[in-house]
Amino acid sequence: MGSIFRSEEVCLAQLFLQAGAAYDCISELGELGLVEFRDLNPNVNAFQRRYVADVRRCEELEKTFTYLDMELQKAGKEVEVSEENPLAPAQKDVMFIQEQSEQLARELREVSRNYESLQKRVRELREYAHILREGQRFTGQLPEMGSPRRARAPTETDPLLDPSVSQRLDLRVNFLAGVIHPWKVSTFERLLWRACRGYLIANFVEMSEPMEDPATGENVTWVIFLISYWGEQIGQKIKKIADCFHCHIYPYANKESDRLETLRGLLLQIEDMQTVLRQTEEYLSQVLQKAVVALYAWRVKIQKVKAIYLILNQCSVSVTDKCLIAEVWCPVADLPRVQQALVDASQRSASGVDCFVNRIPCSESPPTLIRTNKFTAGFQNIVDAYGVGTYEEMNPAPYTIITFPFLFAVMFGDVGHGLLMFIFALWMILEENSPKLRKSQNEIWSMFFGGRYLILLMGAFSVYTGFVYNECFSKATTIFPSGWSVAAMNWTSQDISMKPALPLDPKHPGVFFGPYPFGIDPVWSMAVNRLNFLNSFKMKMSVILGITHMTFGVILAVFNHVHFRTSYKIYLIFIPEIIFMLALFGYLVFMIFFKWFAYSAMNSEHAPSILIHFISLFMFSGNTEEIGPLYPGQRYVQISLFVLAIISIPVLLLGDPIFLFLQHRRRRIMKTRQRLLTEVAETRDERRPLLGKTNSEEGRMPVSRQSSRDMASCINTVDVDMEQGNLEQKEEFDVVEVFMHQGIHTIEYCLGCVSNTASYLRLWALSLAHAQLSEVLWSMVMGNGFYLPYYWSVILVPIFAAFAVLTVVILLVMEGLSAFLHALRLHWVEFQNKFYTGAGYKFTPFSFGSVCTPV
Repeated sequence: MGSIFRSEEVCLAQLFLQAGAAYDCISELGELGLVEFRDLNPNVNAFQRRYVADVRRCEELEKTFTYLDMELQKAGKEVEVSEENPLAPAQKDVMFIQEQSEQLARELREVSRNYESLQKRVRELREYAHILREGQRFTGQLPEMGSPRRARAPTETDPLLDPSVSQRLDLRVNFLAGVIHPWKVSTFERLLWRACRGYLIANFVEMSEPMEDPATGENVTWVIFLISYWGEQIGQKIKKIADCFHCHIYPYANKESDRLETLRGLLLQIEDMQTVLRQTEEYLSQVLQKAVVALYAWRVKIQKVKAIYLILNQCSVSVTDKCLIAEVWCPVADLPRVQQALVDASQRSASGVDCFVNRIPCSESPPTLIRTNKFTAGFQNIVDAYGVGTYEEMNPAPYTIITFPFLFAVMFGDVGHGLLMFIFALWMILEENSPKLRKSQNEIWSMFFGGRYLILLMGAFSVYTGFVYNECFSKATTIFPSGWSVAAMNWTSQDISMKPALPLDPKHPGVFFGPYPFGIDPVWSMAVNRLNFLNSFKMKMSVILGITHMTFGVILAVFNHVHFRTSYKIYLIFIPEIIFMLALFGYLVFMIFFKWFAYSAMNSEHAPSILIHFISLFMFSGNTEEIGPLYPGQRYVQISLFVLAIISIPVLLLGDPIFLFLQHRRRRIMKTRQRLLTEVAETRDERRPLLGKTNSEEGRMPVSRQSSRDMASCINTVDVDMEQGNLEQKEEFDVVEVFMHQGIHTIEYCLGCVSNTASYLRLWALSLAHAQLSEVLWSMVMGNGFYLPYYWSVILVPIFAAFAVLTVVILLVMEGLSAFLHALRLHWVEFQNKFYTGAGYKFTPFSFGSVCTPV
């Protein structure tokens, strides 16, 4: 079974896959997601592998699916996403999917092309009709259909050229009509005038209705132009200029009767084309609906097929070309499931021989596998962001579940702020099955949603520390009766008026009853020396929490030493480290607690300074008569502890390198002696007769050969530790490198104990900053609102809204992010470096869930 405290046991195994069942076996393993494949062809080009043609076919199908998806997006349709996960298709079904998708794509291309051509033709006919209608403003009014011509008086809007005049052969007036984009009208008109030198009459008018621009797809109110000109050369110039401006040119008849007949034909064509266009649009919608229904399943299936062939390309082919061999990393606990999956896939593919898995020895460090759920995943991601743990190394994530939210809450402690954070996280947890929240594309929201359980615990712990600090939106609450009484001081009104700040004397009878039952006494919220008291309390609390946290990290290193069978490190590394830590900084924690228990409010004025006593520990100073000792015999205890700490440094520095050197020397001597004995035995064997060997002589086979034979016979057994050095390796030992590495570790640890302890003071600093910022926000916003006259009470509504917004933005988001980053730093640098190496690599199994990215 998997354990969250340490990575699971992972082994290297070989999969022997029959050629006919290999596809189904990989498909079954992809659905389970239990093994991580290794590439057995690292030196083979990707274009020279066995299944490259199948991979290319899948890529071509993906291109087809991309085209279908783009057409659906253009039509404003969305692909139907099914909750069911379609299985990888059989090899024969891939050809069926290819035929269907390509046929659908061809049909869609043809229909889309016809639809676009029909739209273009309708647009051209409508433009031509608008030109014939609007052109009559300049060449004569077009009579209404079916109405007789009536005589009328001339007006100012009559055309300059009478239609009857155009019949005269000596004038030969020609027309050029078309439409142009409105942005190009002024430039077009200016260029016509300069190029033709006035041998034309250009008229422009806007179209009565906007039409779609084929280049951009936007609706544009096009401009109709009608140019009257004389001479063929002028006409050629005008046509060239119009082509340069991408104008749509249409024929314009000189006779009014011809134009009328043309317009009637255009209206009939437009009506017929619109009918055909509607039918084509309906058919196009039917084709797109087919793509909407089938595209999701096709895409997922082909992605799975492509992933299967990419894995098959990583396998090696046997000599007979009938079997594929794959190497995988697999959890030992999942080997039976893998074997069963191979058997099921072999039976489904009707293969004559079942595929099987075979565990093999390996000297390489396996990947790290730690199974998580939706609750522990967020905490494990925090640890993995520092570095994936070394194989079978202690995992800090289970302890981070408690320590990370608690250290965050120490810096963020406030009942109101913690409750808001808790409610927000609880809402995300209750709505975690909502597809809208789970599949959001916003990266910031995805981070919040992924760490919802972390935020929940941070909010809950913040509520707890808020009760300890007795702060709710920076205001103290009186849950229990205060332990201080002002009435017992018998102050007069004159005393209160003369002295704004009066001290409470705990020695006075009835003033101090005892400590507050839980947290900080609310009377301190009104005290002048409130900050001095809270600074002292939070600073000592930060030191205690920091030293406890670091000591716990040092203790966790023992479990690594025991698991990796390096028990000598317990005596040469762990014991010196824990002595150095407890002799100096553990003693500091002892003095803090001793002072709390030895001195009360009655005699607190005689309490000595812990800082001075701690400095005297390093100075060997016995001059503590001025402040007095904490307890009898303090000087001798401090000298003894300091000597122990000093002695532990050379043991930590030299113990491990010397032991490794002696161990390496002893192994080398034993190997030399064994080699000599082997040479002597071989010399004796050469002198023996070739015939007449007995069974007893065969029994004197060298131990190494016997062990290799036994290993070959039990290669599939779990009892033999295949990954822990059964393969002989050439040992290399560099004394200088070992001493240098241990020296760096010793210096880093000894100096780190000092710097890391000081680093935990950020708990005090961030807690103080959060409390002060919350108090300033309350006094500057809500506090000023409460002092307004009663007739201004309606202004409290926007004041409270501003207070709520600033609380969320500044105190919850910004301060919360700051406290989160500082808690992250304390775990990565101060806690995890005591026992956690983080030099491994993550186990990434082959799973269709990670390689498939549906629409």
